[in-house]
Amino acid sequence: MKKKVKLFIASSLDGYIARADHSIDWLFMDGDYGYAAFYESIDVIVMGRKTYALVEKMGSYPYGGKKTFVLSKSRDGEEDENVVFTKDPIRKLIAQAEKGVWLVGGGEIIREFLQEDLIDEFIVSVHPILLGRGISLFPPNDREIGLELASSTVFKNGLVQLCYVRASGGKRPRRKGRPARERASRTRSKARRGRSS
Repeated sequence: MKKKVKLFIASSLDGYIARADHSIDWLFMDGDYGYAAFYESIDVIVMGRKTYALVEKMGSYPYGGKKTFVLSKSRDGEEDENVVFTKDPIRKLIAQAEKGVWLVGGGEIIREFLQEDLIDEFIVSVHPILLGRGISLFPPNDREIGLELASSTVFKNGLVQLCYVRASGGKRPRRKGRPARERASRTRSKARRGRSS
């Protein structure tokens, strides 16, 4: 049975995960915001080489006790005490999970997972700030994926955490009833028939 792949990430209100210089000084660091419970739900972490470079600058490695893969063609086969560098297919990495997979980022890796429709849960902590420019949460890709809102949590400081899951069958959820444009068109057609009779 395939384990769930989860994107647990923070974003500004205008859809950026970092400033243009990759800084994240705007993130709220004063609370847990569901992180501990989420961390217990996964046992494999996947991230890109650029994201790992940023993690290294944090000082002590923050993802201890989790099997971590860094996608990198240039460093394939290398490993250190914390991570394994690999160019293996992402489905092979997912298969190694017993609980779940955390897709940490960055943008190019997220796009690759989206292209193959491999993300099961999107947990986005939207911060009450407009950055104006920066690194986009979702880079452009060629796949449309329908989602359903599973939960939402509003915090007193204005942060809103949204959890979306893929819609049943991967299709966009249909709205009940006919769209307003269709109803208006039918109403006009009836009116014209009425005038001509």
